[in-house]
Amino acid sequence: MRSRPVARELDEQTGLGDVYLAGLMRAQLRLSVAVLALMVVGLTALPVVLSLVPATRTLTIAGLPFPWLVLGILVYPTAWFLAWWYTRQAERIEQDFVDVVESS
Repeated sequence: MRSRPVARELDEQTGLGDVYLAGLMRAQLRLSVAVLALMVVGLTALPVVLSLVPATRTLTIAGLPFPWLVLGILVYPTAWFLAWWYTRQAERIEQDFVDVVESS
């Protein structure tokens, strides 16, 4: 018995094609939730540190308040890095899916 290509399963919207698409969407959802969780934890940490360590509220470095330095210097590069990492991982997930579809 000859197996049907995955691309045909996807085109004809069969049950197996739905399984492949569901797997792709689950992988994308896991990645999105992971990046969102990292951002939430990172942004929540600043108020926690400021409330637990009162000296950080009034600390100034080079004439700039510490909380503003953290927001301006650490948050944006971290957000950029997470966006870059998310894009790379999303492209990898999609390429893996394409490889599966094309290999059959």
